[in-house]
Amino acid sequence: MPFVLYLLGLAVFAQGMSEFMLSGLVPDIARDLGVSIPAAASLTSAFAVGMIVGAPLMAVAGLRWPRRRSLLVFLVTFLLAHVAGALTSHYGVLLATRVVAALANAGFLAVALTTATALVPANAKGRATSILLGGITVACVAGVPAGALLGQLWGWRSAFWAVALLSAPAVLAILKWVPEGTDPSTAPGVRGQARALLAPRPAVFLLLCALVNGATFCAFTYLAPLLTEVTGAGRALVPAVLALFGLGSFIGVTVSGRFADTRPVPLLVTGGAALLVGWSVFALSAGSPVATAVLVLMLGALSFAVGSTLVSQVFYSAAGAPTLAGAAATAAFNVGAALGPWLGGVAAGAGPGYRGPLWVSALLIALAVAVASVAALGRVFGAPPPVRRVRG
Repeated sequence: MPFVLYLLGLAVFAQGMSEFMLSGLVPDIARDLGVSIPAAASLTSAFAVGMIVGAPLMAVAGLRWPRRRSLLVFLVTFLLAHVAGALTSHYGVLLATRVVAALANAGFLAVALTTATALVPANAKGRATSILLGGITVACVAGVPAGALLGQLWGWRSAFWAVALLSAPAVLAILKWVPEGTDPSTAPGVRGQARALLAPRPAVFLLLCALVNGATFCAFTYLAPLLTEVTGAGRALVPAVLALFGLGSFIGVTVSGRFADTRPVPLLVTGGAALLVGWSVFALSAGSPVATAVLVLMLGALSFAVGSTLVSQVFYSAAGAPTLAGAAATAAFNVGAALGPWLGGVAAGAGPGYRGPLWVSALLIALAVAVASVAALGRVFGAPPPVRRVRG
């Protein structure tokens, strides 16, 4: 795999830390800014909405830009938004910075996914995608717990400063090592790429991306209050449990990268069934610290294994959309990230408490399994693309 993919993964790590770290900072932000926990949690949804809107808009806006320029513009904007967020004491301003950061993040990730899959052989898109999304899982392993720990030691603002500082080296790395890219004028037009994405096969994979990621974010956003209110864990243990989820995520995306190019269907079928059972069992056993620790690790691995494989299948099935496929995958990924926490908040306030988001996650996976089953019966998926084993 080209070394430049790991540099792109570094930038994605900083952005993943920003997107996920609020899971461990929600109580502190709510207390500091004088808002409710659901209002503070909605900052995650606001970021996701910005990603949904920003992915296609930013990709189209930068369609005629060289890839390196696009990556730099988006990453510098992302960095400055976090500086502003760290300095503000107003909830409305913080909410606005999250949207701006999300727009920039969306544009960056869309271009980075396209760049990564363009730099590898045609049958290695799963490996390339897993390396890039590995930055997100490393953020769960190290960045998110570190953000929660920073919040406990020096306040939630310190986590925002950390994201800004982590982004700076990535800017320099892109300047030095990311190639300018091919002539953007040779790419297919927006309408042609949109038609390719609306074909049944990529459309189903995009829907599945949204549903699976919705289940992931629904539970993950409310993991900190679940641990303290239901499991009975102290606040000091929250970063460790978040790290377990991140460790599982890293394992899942790493292992799935080895199979996403060659055996995606068995991985998706097995992983989807296991997720359905896993979220249901977690909802029933969330009061047990041991069961919670085991299931957090396992569900983190399964969620990202299935999710990253679905993203790679979008690229395989939408070869006619070389630029907008990354934007579409990013948007679908974040439709779930916006919908999941919102549904989880509704469930948490409707009676089941913080077990409610876990039941919503199980329901979303059940819906994904139903969609995939209908698509398979309707022969939407067809035969998988021929692949050969790729070394490196």
